Amino acid sequence: MVVSSSSSNRLFIITLLFVSGASEIYAATVTCLRGPCYSQKLSCPAECPQLYPTKPNVKACYINCASPICKPECRNRKPNCNAPGAACLDPRFIGGDGIVFYFHGKSNEHFSLLSDLNLQINAHFIGLRPAGRTRDYTWIQALGILFDSHTFSLEATKAEKWDDEIDHLRFTHNGKELVIPEDHLSSWQSPESNIRVDRTSSKNSVLVTLPEFAEISVNVVPVTKEDDRIHNYQIPSDDCFVHLEVQFKFYGLSSKVEGVLGRTYQPDFKNPAKPGVAMPVVGGEDKYRTTSLLSADCASCMFSSAGFLDQKEEILVKDFGTLDCTSGSSGGYGIFCSK
Repeated sequence: MVVSSSSSNRLFIITLLFVSGASEIYAATVTCLRGPCYSQKLSCPAECPQLYPTKPNVKACYINCASPICKPECRNRKPNCNAPGAACLDPRFIGGDGIVFYFHGKSNEHFSLLSDLNLQINAHFIGLRPAGRTRDYTWIQALGILFDSHTFSLEATKAEKWDDEIDHLRFTHNGKELVIPEDHLSSWQSPESNIRVDRTSSKNSVLVTLPEFAEISVNVVPVTKEDDRIHNYQIPSDDCFVHLEVQFKFYGLSSKVEGVLGRTYQPDFKNPAKPGVAMPVVGGEDKYRTTSLLSADCASCMFSSAGFLDQKEEILVKDFGTLDCTSGSSGGYGIFCSK
């Protein structure tokens, strides 16, 4: 069956090929329709034949038609806290330049992680300051995303005790709460097809995709007793400080991109993190503080709801990400799926 899209800006064609084995698996083959890999057929390897695997711990196939490498890769759909674009722990970031740094911000405040002409990503920080400390211990509790004229938020809900069998994720889109069924294969897509959320496990893990903007892998985790013991956080008995582990992958950024993490993708960025220091802490609270989770009013913010119309400069990062043909529809992303 072939499912066509009305989009005139097609990126590639995906064909699903049967791979023999104990179970029926269809391996995706992508025909790139533009970019450095134009007209090439790129097949997902046997190690990861599916774009959206049915098992939570199986790697997914990623094909980037805009990359000159023109080679599919197998990647985990959950965040890798030791790779570029990561924001985990109390918050430990890895910049686009591969350099590790810490940005502590302040508890119960909001900071811009990325601000570009057409995309704004903010974080809400939670934390505590034990007696004798000069700063807060902080963690990322929520993400707020602005793109075009839309908003999306994702937050970890508070818990006294951690329970793996309880989902601690809450979502909103354009101010309205979303409910995504607790199933590994559950997904939600906006009516405009400009944002999609896929659960990568039945609870507490999702992949958020904004086509041609970003891909965000998220896990929800508590501060464990072991973490508390090692770092002496002095976590209270009535709050396990549920927070987010996040990894960002950006499809297209301008040279003007800003934000705690975003600035590390600037072509001439000089990271202030001191090499050789165990915990290189960088500042910028005054530059990147926003008044709310869904505001773009920080001193260095670049975002404008009309920014996507004005972005004509060179794109630095381009990766068209993951598309899903397993449901038998194009999902509105401008592709043909055949099976």
